[in-house]
Order: sequence, then structure tokens, then C-alpha cells
Amino acid sequence: MPHLFDMKKILFCGLAASLIIISCKNLGSTLVKLNHSIKLKHVDRIVYFDPEVYPNFEEIKEPTNNVIYSAVSDELKNYGNYKIMHINNANIKYDSVDVNMIKESCLNNGAEIALVPKVKYFKVGLGKYVFSNQVIISMKMYNNDGELVIENSYDTYKGSGRLLGSAENSIKIGTANVIKNMITELKSRNMTTPASE
Repeated sequence: MPHLFDMKKILFCGLAASLIIISCKNLGSTLVKLNHSIKLKHVDRIVYFDPEVYPNFEEIKEPTNNVIYSAVSDELKNYGNYKIMHINNANIKYDSVDVNMIKESCLNNGAEIALVPKVKYFKVGLGKYVFSNQVIISMKMYNNDGELVIENSYDTYKGSGRLLGSAENSIKIGTANVIKNMITELKSRNMTTPASE
């Protein structure tokens, strides 16, 4: 017959393991900002801007733009039938977004929200840039009044511990997690999710 002390140890170990597993689910994801006072309207159209890419090398911008746009449109298909207006070469700075440009773009395209992404590649090695396959994907969602609704980021190294694989796959994984986490946050706080109903 198990001793009472042994039962407590087993129970404690089980509880600790459960907490670790639950906390690993959100590893890599960071909710940067959430504006609780905004309720989203029914969303059919989304304005999507090309991401700011860091470091700023022309050689990586176009492939990065193509991969993240593809990942955004693929992931959003899981949540509804959206019309995505892709705005190329807008040169929006992620940390100082031009709110008037957001409002004007939403108005001109009949969109309810705008997505502003950023991709940060990790540097490995000394001297010139040698890129890692790890990225941090950050994304801001604005309503058509230019108000920041939510900002989220996902670090593929912390989140999935990916040491192998391509940067393209890391961008896809990071983008999918950012969008999923944003929508989960909006749903959990009853802020009307951007889902077509």
C-alpha cells in the first residue's frame, strides 16, 4: 500500500507536469497591447500592408513579403471568407504607424480592419549579416478609425524551439501563431472577433 508521503509526491509531480505543459502552449507568444474599449464590427475586408523587415536588406524583402502574405491569407481562411487588400510598398514603419494612412486605406478599400506586420530575422555570426532560420513575427491590428486594437508577437525560437528548418517555415509558423493568438485574445475578452458570420 502506497505511503501517504509517496501519494503527495506523485500528486505534486503530476501537478507540476501539468503546469509546465500548459505554460509551454503560449511559449514564444507575447501579447504586447490590447485595447479593451474597442469592439470590432463585422469584418469582411482586411487591408494588409507589406511588413517592415529587419535588417533592412533589399535582397530579403521580396521573398519575405511573399511568404508572410501567403501565410496571413492561408491562416485567415481558417476563420472566415475575407477579402484581403494587399498594399505593396507602403513603407509603413511598425513602431510609428501613420494612423491617417491606415484610416485612408481602410476607407478607400471598404475595409473594417488593417494588419501591419513586422519580421525580424536573427543575426548569427560576426561581421556581416548571416541569417538564422529563426524570426520574430509581430503584428498590429487597427480598426478603420485608426485605433490600435491588438498587438501580438511570436518568437519562433522560444515558441517551437526550432533549430532546423528554413526561415520560410519559421515565418509561416510565426504568422499562424500570431493570428491565432490575436483572434483567441479577442474571443476570450468578448471583443467581437473578426470572423464572418
